[in-house]
Amino acid sequence: MSIPDDDPTRELTVSGRDDPGVAHIFLAGDTYSVLVTGEQTGGRYCLIDMEIPPGGGPPPHRHDFEEMFTILSGEIAFTFRGTTTTVGAGNTVNIPANAPHNFANRSDVTAHVLCLCSPAGQEEFFDRVGDRIPTRTSPPPELTPEQIAERRELAAELAPAYATEML
Repeated sequence: MSIPDDDPTRELTVSGRDDPGVAHIFLAGDTYSVLVTGEQTGGRYCLIDMEIPPGGGPPPHRHDFEEMFTILSGEIAFTFRGTTTTVGAGNTVNIPANAPHNFANRSDVTAHVLCLCSPAGQEEFFDRVGDRIPTRTSPPPELTPEQIAERRELAAELAPAYATEML
């Protein structure tokens, strides 16, 4: 096997969740800070810092890419192919491509999670269907029921373009 030549157009990426230039996205009650984009990794993966409050988490879905979560604090209940497993800080969970799943914070404290998606693209989907906020600690936008319905419709409409199916 031959390793390709170095691509000098790609740069070292150093990113903190409070750094200027980090996109903070409010989506479905959660705050997602995009630490590393697909543009920065040549499309290989993206890395998203997630703050999931009590009751937060996405609806059931599946997608044609790998998704890995490392729980930094708190705990998250992952439902994978119909079976729920609660995972606490210090653990990592890999969701294989195409498997039906969702996750939820069923505790009474905010969970802090790192999510790696490979290949990249999920960060673009989140940016298109969520709401940008100035910082990760900014209050969420106050959305009307109509605006919430519009975002759900947009997510369902865009999901196929991002190899995702809402279940």
